[in-house]
Amino acid sequence: MAAKSPKLDASPKTTLDQGGAPHQSAAGPDDTMTTAQGVAIADDQNSLKAHARGPGLLEDQIMREKIFHFDHERIPERVVHARGYGVHGHFELKEAIPELSHAAIFNRVGEKVPTFTRFSTVAGSKGSPDVARDVRGFATKFYTSEGNWDLVGNNIPVFFIQDAIKFPDLIHSVKPAPDRGFPQAQSAHDNFWDFATLSPETMHMLMWVMSDRAIPRSLRFMEGFGVHTFRLINAEGESKFVKFHWKPKQGLQSVIWNEALKINGMDPDFHRRDMWDAIDAGDFPQWDLGIQVFDDDFADNFAFDILDPTKLIPEEDVPVRIIGTMTLDANVDNFFAETEQVAFCTQNIVPGIDFTNDPLLQGRNFSYLDTQLKRLGGPNFTHIPINAPKCPVRHFQQDGHMAMTNPKGRANYEPNSWGGDTGEDAGPRENPETGFKSYDEPIEGKKQRVRSELFGDHYSQARQFYISQTEIEQTHVQDAITFELSKVERLEIRERMVGHLRNIDGDLAQQVADGLGMDKLPAKQKAVREPITDLKPSDALSILKNGPDSFAGRKLGIYIAEGGDARLVKSLKTAAEDAGATVAIIAPHVGGAKLSDGKTMQADEKIDGGPSVVFDAVALVMGEKAAKNYADDKPTQDFVSDAFAHAKFIAYSEEVMAIFKAVGIDGKLDKGVAKLGGGDDAKSFIDQCGELRFWDRVAVKQD
Repeated sequence: MAAKSPKLDASPKTTLDQGGAPHQSAAGPDDTMTTAQGVAIADDQNSLKAHARGPGLLEDQIMREKIFHFDHERIPERVVHARGYGVHGHFELKEAIPELSHAAIFNRVGEKVPTFTRFSTVAGSKGSPDVARDVRGFATKFYTSEGNWDLVGNNIPVFFIQDAIKFPDLIHSVKPAPDRGFPQAQSAHDNFWDFATLSPETMHMLMWVMSDRAIPRSLRFMEGFGVHTFRLINAEGESKFVKFHWKPKQGLQSVIWNEALKINGMDPDFHRRDMWDAIDAGDFPQWDLGIQVFDDDFADNFAFDILDPTKLIPEEDVPVRIIGTMTLDANVDNFFAETEQVAFCTQNIVPGIDFTNDPLLQGRNFSYLDTQLKRLGGPNFTHIPINAPKCPVRHFQQDGHMAMTNPKGRANYEPNSWGGDTGEDAGPRENPETGFKSYDEPIEGKKQRVRSELFGDHYSQARQFYISQTEIEQTHVQDAITFELSKVERLEIRERMVGHLRNIDGDLAQQVADGLGMDKLPAKQKAVREPITDLKPSDALSILKNGPDSFAGRKLGIYIAEGGDARLVKSLKTAAEDAGATVAIIAPHVGGAKLSDGKTMQADEKIDGGPSVVFDAVALVMGEKAAKNYADDKPTQDFVSDAFAHAKFIAYSEEVMAIFKAVGIDGKLDKGVAKLGGGDDAKSFIDQCGELRFWDRVAVKQD
């Protein structure tokens, strides 16, 4: 990473310019401001004028350069994945797989390969909130010894469409409508659901997006998937199919919809801040890289086409084999230079990895390269440091916008006869031994605009996903679809979607129809292929079945006020930190509160700036007088009522009952609400928080 710029003197001398504004004098020659050409600047506060009150002069090269650069600070934002956040890290191979791939990254156990990972939402603009209901991009650039490998995936293993030719339509439908320019970062509108219901291939992905997978608690607590089927090729030229998985060591976690709405209002940068704070504190998130490997025989006998990006392979059918670990351990030095300018391309693979004929992947290979030309201004985006390979690069490509390096010597073409006795550098040459070779796959057939017959099954895996969820997760899916369709104005679109749901699960269709106030169920939508109804549930598809086993990496919010038991606060902090969690102190005032030991504890957040929705569990510790004083305080009431409604674990000191009574939960306290006394109460509470939520508190719909 680049070295930090030298800091200015903390107390520089100042003078006044003619306009009376304070002007800092340079602290030394190393701090002298210059133009982009390196010319020292004497005055950066005033443009050049004919006299003190006269017109500006065109010759003012310093002002013109400064404004020129400012006018061009923004590059076109990504059409999709505009809202992103990048982090540096490294990948370490734990198990070599030479029998599957001759890629160096898969054959050197213990070697740490630098990485850069960018997480993102898909639909929203750069200014949209973090916790929108959306797919999350999960793209990692591996700077390998054989070139850059970009694994450009999502936090969901399937996608909406089967062929890249439909991608513009999908994105146009979910983006703000062209006539009115809204809604932003939302799919709850007519255009999206009109497209989706007229494109049955979207049904599997819709189940995922309407689940809690689309509103993750943190970027650190979600899975990643390569989505497509790729090939691995060994040194003998033998190939196996592969799907790539990222498994978070932190476990899986999401928020619930009401929390997401409030988090976006309170802190639209919630995911960014969470990642920055975790890495800044040395709590480095990790993901295991897993592979699902299978051969042609499995592919030929699988119920679905392995080239269909709307399908997955259940882990019960092909287990995920863990081969290495990625650790994210460094925040960027500059957001624009790294996160904004990083360019991912699905075409970026290394020897030992190859593509398949997945029609969505084939289109992405064209689209991503074309996108970088538009976004970054020219063909030389690989000269930007964040995109530059960390291995030797030699070719005859030259010139173009922003070329940082050009080939040296006389030869800029190939083949050439320079070298040898000529004394001139002949330049690079192809290498049949180590160079990239595509898999020698036989291809024969007519040119057609068609899809594989197996691509026509749009409902079977959608059903499998739904029945794999726990009852509370199924309820969330029902509620999400009902909410989204309630925002759709055209009745026929709502009816069309419920007709699709009847092909997925009858109870799901009925619950949504009831939620929309339909008098009767619409007719089933006609299926291209009859759905398979006996696919077994897969536990790997559920978040709650794959949650963490501890409170590590989570955050406890302790709300304190005057007279609170200092001993309890200290024991809570100690227990949480011992468990690997972080702690934030909330108080009525940002200056903190004086506790029972007579000492003032500083607060991290004022109560109306630290609502319970941003914490994984909460505790309240305050004196009796303070509790009575704040029982009528609305932010305090919201802190408690939201935590209770969102099924969070809550700890409290006896005095806080006055607040519980004010919000009406004093008679509803359950096993998820822990009264703190002494002994090991704090540790027991934190141990309980490892379950993340007390789901028994949430009413589940009954048959």
